Amino acid sequence: MKIVSLIVSGIITIILVLLFNTKMVLPVPLGKLLSPQKGLWQNAEPLNENYSAKLSFPQFQGKVKVYFDERLVPHVFADNNNDAYFVQGYLHAKFRLWQMEFQTRAAAGRLSEIIGPKALDYDRDKRRLGMVFAAENSLKAIENDPVTLAECDNYTAGVNAYIESLTESTLPVEYKLLGYQPEKWSNLKTALFLKYMALELAGYEDDFEKTNAKSVFSSADFDKIYPVVMDSLDPIVPKGTEFPPPAIRVKVPDSADSLYYDHKDSTTIDEQKPDPSNGSNNWAINGTKTKSGYPILCNDPHLGLNLPSIWYEMQISTPTYNVYGATFPGAPAVIIGFNDSCAFGFTNAQRDVRDYYEIKFKDKSRSEYWFDSSWVPTTFRIEDIKIKGQPDYLDTVVYTNIGPVMYDKKYNGGRNTNQKDYAVRWKAHDSSNELKMFTLLDKANNYNDYLKAIKYLQTPGQNCIFASKNGDIAIWDQGQFPAKWYRQGDFVMPGTDSSYLWQGMIPQNENPHLVNPERGFVSSANQIPADTSYPYYLGGNFIPYRAIEIDKRLATMNNITPEDMMKLQTSNYNIFGKWALPVLIRNMQVDKLSPQEKKYFDILKNWNFRNDKDSKGATLFVVTWDSLETVIWKDEFLKSGLELPWPSESTLLDDINKYPNFKFYDNINTANVETLPDDVTAAFKMAAAVIRKADENGKMDWANYKDTRVEHLARLDAFSRLHLPIGGGTNTINAAKAQHGPSWRMVVSLTPETEAYGVYPGGESGNPGSKYYDDFVDEWAAGKYFTLWMMKASEANDKRVKWTMTFN
Repeated sequence: MKIVSLIVSGIITIILVLLFNTKMVLPVPLGKLLSPQKGLWQNAEPLNENYSAKLSFPQFQGKVKVYFDERLVPHVFADNNNDAYFVQGYLHAKFRLWQMEFQTRAAAGRLSEIIGPKALDYDRDKRRLGMVFAAENSLKAIENDPVTLAECDNYTAGVNAYIESLTESTLPVEYKLLGYQPEKWSNLKTALFLKYMALELAGYEDDFEKTNAKSVFSSADFDKIYPVVMDSLDPIVPKGTEFPPPAIRVKVPDSADSLYYDHKDSTTIDEQKPDPSNGSNNWAINGTKTKSGYPILCNDPHLGLNLPSIWYEMQISTPTYNVYGATFPGAPAVIIGFNDSCAFGFTNAQRDVRDYYEIKFKDKSRSEYWFDSSWVPTTFRIEDIKIKGQPDYLDTVVYTNIGPVMYDKKYNGGRNTNQKDYAVRWKAHDSSNELKMFTLLDKANNYNDYLKAIKYLQTPGQNCIFASKNGDIAIWDQGQFPAKWYRQGDFVMPGTDSSYLWQGMIPQNENPHLVNPERGFVSSANQIPADTSYPYYLGGNFIPYRAIEIDKRLATMNNITPEDMMKLQTSNYNIFGKWALPVLIRNMQVDKLSPQEKKYFDILKNWNFRNDKDSKGATLFVVTWDSLETVIWKDEFLKSGLELPWPSESTLLDDINKYPNFKFYDNINTANVETLPDDVTAAFKMAAAVIRKADENGKMDWANYKDTRVEHLARLDAFSRLHLPIGGGTNTINAAKAQHGPSWRMVVSLTPETEAYGVYPGGESGNPGSKYYDDFVDEWAAGKYFTLWMMKASEANDKRVKWTMTFN
């Protein structure tokens, strides 16, 4: 018995030794994680954590004081700009280091290094898209400008000063869990982060899917399913605006009819895509419509909802400028905010600046390709992808004069490319210095300064909004946009003929814009920037309904206050629902509904068009319309056997209103000839089955059904905020979806003493063990705002100052 006991004890000891000292269970030994001196316990901050400190660095030219308020927002007062950027880098690293590193690794295609082979396809995708190539090109422009070079050098030095201060015990918790160490920061990493955002905002395209659709549908049907301009058009520049003749006369290739518009080929690439609804709202009202007599600017960019948040709030004050707003951990400057003279913000322009070309190689060596009647040499980039726990993976990417060959016969990553080769032309590959725009906006005093600043924005294209205390308001649809012929870039193009390449960039002064309009406001919400009178093709993925509601509301409002604007930003009114619900009601075959379905139909009929968190009608409407789309489109789409782009909600509603006998009402898989009432009733029965289950599980209320969550970047539920009680959704101004929505709400009243409010779904700290990690989330979900304190240096003894950090 004693021997058995000893054997059991020995086995247990061996198991514990293995468990605590090997990586058999976790990426790092469990014993190391649980170490009281160096493990996870060290990341739990006490509630009374003292953030005050006195720090010295030899490269400082002056002094910097950082005053943290009760929300841990830093107010940086520096003797000069270089020291201010150093401190910004230091603070970003102190509070958001793991996030900064993780996002730049993702941009560079280096996640396999830390999470293993499951990230290999993701990494190959980013390498073949040329993310590092794009960042290297931008870095040349950044470092050729002495202002942005100094800005980045000092920011990088600040990040690295904090990294050098770290010990094993003070490492952010994610490094401990994933078992790796932070690298030193570099200017290239800052450029990579900016390209990461360019991919999020200007990386979406559906060229392959539309190419497939072109091979399936007639040209007449194609234009009905994928219209260039929606009937519900309310552009940024009002309809009827006259535009001057274009500076670039775009020539359609002679072979376009045979090789492009009527090409019957197809592809089946299932590419990793950014969210097509990476949009936003912004508007500015001049003093004629406000109670104060001064402009008000509002902005709420819609991005993925993550913890740590994509934004870090701060104030930077030096002898040359004083700015407050949302910053990107990973890059210097304030991105969206206000200074002593003006305010500025952005929404996504939704323009298509990423196109694909089919390449014809001479032979298997891929050292030459056919272009303009001759064989042209390629270059090669060897991508060495390091994989945790496995040998490196070497991937050879071919570069052409168009761009990198993203898909070829040697790479499919689980995708069927039909053994063809495709190069990608993406505007973000070109050398540019977007950082200069943010730097100049932070210091802008007037409209001319703003206009000078935004000219540095090439990619991602944005709707840049502006308001100043002198009364000016403006919006520019800004970026370097290719001058395209009709539907150029909607489909995969031949890569053998230069006539299919972009023929130039639209001159900046020809970008759609609006300055001090008579109506008293400017706005954008990812809708098309101009009507069909604009002389260039506006290819892109545009969203109409939020803009329609915003413009309608602003046009009728007067004596506007910041409180009015906060209510508008958080409005749950669904104008699409108001327009679409009558279609459902008048086409419902009520006599074919069961008693329970009739009960649900009564709820739907009485819906007040608001996506409020406790609304059952909102849930019924969204599920019913989704079901109607499935009933109408799915039979034809499945029959094709190809990946096709799903038509937009606005397209279906427009088609229903225009075509009483729309051919897609009929289900091609039945002997009957279905009508719209048949489809609506079938869709509602489908929806009722889904709603019944939701009802039984207590999830029929809109917030419970939608289930908004703010997830940790590593998808760790314990570090996430789940099941948030918030309304809104796709077609409401409060565009809070399941994992996507208003990432920073800001309202700025440009009175002599600026009055500003803001909130984002996160917290200033990136440490899940800190009370400042997610302390803004509940206020954000409730539609509340914090006052944004533009602190003065003379207010150092204000009671709102809780901690002080001194740099010498």
